[in-house]
Amino acid sequence: MFNPTRSRLAIGAAVLLAAGLALSGCSASGSASTKGDAASTLVAYTGQSGDYQINFNPWSPSNIGGVGTIYESLFFITNVNTKDPKPLLGKSYEWNTDGTQLTITLRDGATWSDGEPFTSKDVVFTLDMLTKQKALNSIGYDGTAKADGDDKVVVTFDKPSFVLGPNLLGKTWIVPEHLWKDIDPTTDVVREPVGTGPYTLGTFKAQAFTLEANKKYWDGAPAVKTIRYLSLSGNTAGADALKQGSIDWQTGPVPNMDDIAGNYNGYDGITVGQNQMALLTCANTDLGCAGPQTDPAVRHAIADAINRKQLNSLAFENTASEISPTFALTTTQKDTISKDIEPAVMPETADKAAAASTLEDAGWKKGADGIYAKDGKKLSLTVEVVTGWTDYITAIDTMTQQLKAAGIELKAQQSSWNEWTDKKTKGNFELAIDSLGQGPTANPYYLYNNYFTTANTAKVGEAAPMNISRYSNPDVDKAIAKLATIDPEDTAATQPELDTIQQHIVEDLPYIPVMTGGTTSEFHAAKFTGWPTKDDLYAFPAVWASPDNAEIFKALKPAKG
Repeated sequence: MFNPTRSRLAIGAAVLLAAGLALSGCSASGSASTKGDAASTLVAYTGQSGDYQINFNPWSPSNIGGVGTIYESLFFITNVNTKDPKPLLGKSYEWNTDGTQLTITLRDGATWSDGEPFTSKDVVFTLDMLTKQKALNSIGYDGTAKADGDDKVVVTFDKPSFVLGPNLLGKTWIVPEHLWKDIDPTTDVVREPVGTGPYTLGTFKAQAFTLEANKKYWDGAPAVKTIRYLSLSGNTAGADALKQGSIDWQTGPVPNMDDIAGNYNGYDGITVGQNQMALLTCANTDLGCAGPQTDPAVRHAIADAINRKQLNSLAFENTASEISPTFALTTTQKDTISKDIEPAVMPETADKAAAASTLEDAGWKKGADGIYAKDGKKLSLTVEVVTGWTDYITAIDTMTQQLKAAGIELKAQQSSWNEWTDKKTKGNFELAIDSLGQGPTANPYYLYNNYFTTANTAKVGEAAPMNISRYSNPDVDKAIAKLATIDPEDTAATQPELDTIQQHIVEDLPYIPVMTGGTTSEFHAAKFTGWPTKDDLYAFPAVWASPDNAEIFKALKPAKG
């Protein structure tokens, strides 16, 4: 499903598309009807603007829907809680002692939406497809799968592969062998999708499409009978639609976001902090990075000079939250933060004295203009940001003033998303503002592996897969490699490796921690019950987050009244 950039999108003047309103099942007054079929129809806005281009191939990077709703994984696994995986097409699974064999027992009685039975052959076919089609294999699957009867699959690996489990079990969309054996999975857009999930494709038009409840779903047809996805004209249109009651769920910025219930009749909202915002640095001179940010003292001074409380208020509408310098989340990953890290959470207010001490100990001296300099070079840094990312631009403006008070000059450089991405990935930058993404579960291993390993970086001028700071530390590499061989549930064995990783990245600080970004969703609480809450965060409640959105669709029920 289309994943719009959060509140970074420019909020300009826009009007709700007439075609969208016509398709949304609204009454003449603009309020969503709660009678008849409309009461069980959920209208979703994912941030899509412009025409939908049909693509229901769950393995395509440009698919527009169907992940979790039409096509299922073996289990539901989310990174917003630490609950056990929820059985879907799989009933249970078991690793052998050394993590080289995974045995999966499948659900009985599940069928494809065309009536054909689901069996172990479909799972083996899907996994074999990944080994043959490297372009689809984003999870790094390298096992060998074999069917053991119709209801069991045994996957073997050449090395311990515990950490591959969450992606294999929870992010691998199983497809029907009897149909997919005759298509090219890398190019086919699958206009008539056949899955095992709770929904099937209903109607498709350029401005809207529908998913209809699967009456033959193995867990029973969901109470939300129809999901209607609309294309609107932007964030303002989404906010207008909330005011009118013409959409039921969206994720993104709206006016008065701090009080959804008080400002949008019948609606409520939830904000979940998940991705850590940071000033990314090109840090490694050995790989070609150049500039003041290659000095660890400068990176630490910047971190100390940020007033996060003020930043949250001015740039993020108080939707952001605390951040640990370890980049482990202080919610679901709190227990993994090393006891030796002090402070475990970045301070809310600036510590200019600490910043000054750090810089001066490293040989920086303040000039007549109040800005530090060293070897004749001024402590002036450029931070890259995408044009139109309004919250990040405001954040940079705010930090510019905060850092100036600490003797550090910060300048913003706005560019297109493509140019910004090219600079980041090739290392042609000093600082860039962005977020570090989480992995498939509430385990910091995935973030550390992606952003801090030598294997995921490259020399300046070459594209780095994930580690754009060019950070390289043999002790960190060794600890992350060791974590990949340990059962994540064996915390006594994993914590010493996490301690090592965290000690080094807090000392080196290749990514300067800003805050944990909040993702805010607005939903029609008066029309449907069963939405996630802070007390029951059973799935990540972003409308564009698949397969979490499918779990929410299944949990919702039309409100009585």
